[in-house]
Amino acid sequence: MKTLDHLLSPIKIRNLDIPNRLVLPPMGTGLGNDDSTVSEANLAYIKRRAQSGVGLFITEITCVHPSGLVASHALGVWDDKFIPGLSQVAQAIHAGGAKACMQLHHCGRENYLFLKQKKAIGPSAVPSFIFGFMGPPREMTLDEIAEIIDAFGAGAKRAKAAGFDMVELHGAHGYLLMQFLSGHSNKRTDRYGGDFKARARFMIECIASVRKAVGPDFPISIRVSGEEGVKDGYGIDDMLSIIPDLEAAGADMINVSFSTHGSPEVNIDTPNASAPIEYAPGFKSYLARKVKSVATVPVVSVGRYTDPFFMDEVIARGDADLIAVGRQNLADPDFLKNAIAGHPEDTLECLACNQGCIEREALELKPVRCAINPETGQESIRPEGPAKTPKNVWVIGGGPAGLTAASEAARLGHTVTLFEREPRTGGNVRYAALSPHKDIYDKYIRTLTARCRKQGVDIRLNTNVTEAMLDEGRPEAVILAIGADKTACPAEGADAKVVCDAWQILDGSIKPKNNVVVIGAGLVGMETADFLREKGVKNITVVEMLSRPPVLPQAAHGQMLYRRLYGEGIELMFGTKVKKIEEDAVIVEGKDGEKKLAPVNQVIVAIGVTPRTELKDALEKKGIRHFVVGDAVAPRRIIEATTDGADAAWNL
Repeated sequence: MKTLDHLLSPIKIRNLDIPNRLVLPPMGTGLGNDDSTVSEANLAYIKRRAQSGVGLFITEITCVHPSGLVASHALGVWDDKFIPGLSQVAQAIHAGGAKACMQLHHCGRENYLFLKQKKAIGPSAVPSFIFGFMGPPREMTLDEIAEIIDAFGAGAKRAKAAGFDMVELHGAHGYLLMQFLSGHSNKRTDRYGGDFKARARFMIECIASVRKAVGPDFPISIRVSGEEGVKDGYGIDDMLSIIPDLEAAGADMINVSFSTHGSPEVNIDTPNASAPIEYAPGFKSYLARKVKSVATVPVVSVGRYTDPFFMDEVIARGDADLIAVGRQNLADPDFLKNAIAGHPEDTLECLACNQGCIEREALELKPVRCAINPETGQESIRPEGPAKTPKNVWVIGGGPAGLTAASEAARLGHTVTLFEREPRTGGNVRYAALSPHKDIYDKYIRTLTARCRKQGVDIRLNTNVTEAMLDEGRPEAVILAIGADKTACPAEGADAKVVCDAWQILDGSIKPKNNVVVIGAGLVGMETADFLREKGVKNITVVEMLSRPPVLPQAAHGQMLYRRLYGEGIELMFGTKVKKIEEDAVIVEGKDGEKKLAPVNQVIVAIGVTPRTELKDALEKKGIRHFVVGDAVAPRRIIEATTDGADAAWNL
């Protein structure tokens, strides 16, 4: 029988009593003010996460020295001026029932602006994996090393003064402490360089500085990457060799993460620390288990955990003492409460898509959000409800935008009817769920649909809304989430018998053949090619008109897609236009002129969708207040669709 006995049991870290074994790990939010102080959006986000039932709340990276600020909106603790705002953070965490831990941070060379200004520092003048094109940082002097060591101590002292219960040093993911630890970035020949143990000296001295600053009873955690995750990088055995030294310096907890962001030489099983959907929950628990075999202090495991009952099993079998859960807490902060209440099926499980969290922040330079939870990052503006004037609301369309709109409108007290023309909800996500590794997308739609029904939404399937129905039903507001239709291929011969579309292949209505050309290398096209690969289809070519890949290779899921496709010898032709489709060949044109692809037994069109526009004019003529959301506006990812839907519901 599954239980939560181990996960919910208390644990002591030095003299600090933690009410349970669930940890909210440090996650960047991008919600801070531009002067690195705490914003109202920060506080609202923290309050909501602290209400999740988590036992230990570790804040996002908080910089100990101006030279280590990863971005202007990242939080700071290098001056006493930050203490009042940070005190509010500690109070918000405590109000939710959790213990508050501040993560102390220095980015080292990982700062684009500092590199551009020639101000970035690091253990050696070795370029960043991410920002190598900007040139190397400047090698730190011994005086600068001493200054940063002291800064970690001073930052910890301020954290204690601000009311935090604990601090953690960030020694993972390629930031300064790990830069010293890595043989790739540390080429020093003085006391801070050399073999692995020698390279660990900086980390050890930073821990010792913190211990001296906070006294003997204040708990200290160190976060490490258990293995570097790059070719010829340090491995778990290297890390095990220094665990006693970390403890001796003052570490009371070892938070075991993995890998280095941005590495081009990552191991096949770990593209980066932002594990995509391809990875099973707890896939890196073995690292924590190995650390636990030599550590005498509590050990934390992290890595795509979503299910509290599985977390309990990991602790029960001795792999870790605590479990850190990040992205699932963004997707649904109530996941633990739902499990305790006996309704885990009510939880929206994280899709591991990274659309709203790490990749939104790192690649789009935007504050944190969540693809399936529009509340995340918008806690300060999301209306609590109930609505002052409840309305009769129609939502037309049952994809992510429509379902999110219906759920939020119902939560606010509106009477909601959702119409869907198909026999089930989901929209185009139904097809995405059919591609390899993405069955969780189907679970997402089923869970969100069930949530709507529990909230009282009247869901009517197989129903096309007409003008006559609008006249008869007289809704006070309509949220138009009717989606989009497949875009037709403009190439000559697009009506040939060999032509079909990606959706027909994915849903099984047309069987795949060998010798295939997929037109379009967006996510639909790439995942269709991946689907064909998994089905054993031979000779697949993907043709894309754009010269740059629409699916970013830097994105975690994108990395995995490209690896699988290239690994199977699938040809990706970018900057290439389909000119003509014949019964057994496709004529394409690229920068080197025309080329004939033959033999071709099947042409699969995946060039996107075109918004549906029906009913919009009718709603305007009838004077019915309405909102157009999701793919009905323009092609959308899930994050844009759910944002549209929530915004419409909030503005009824």
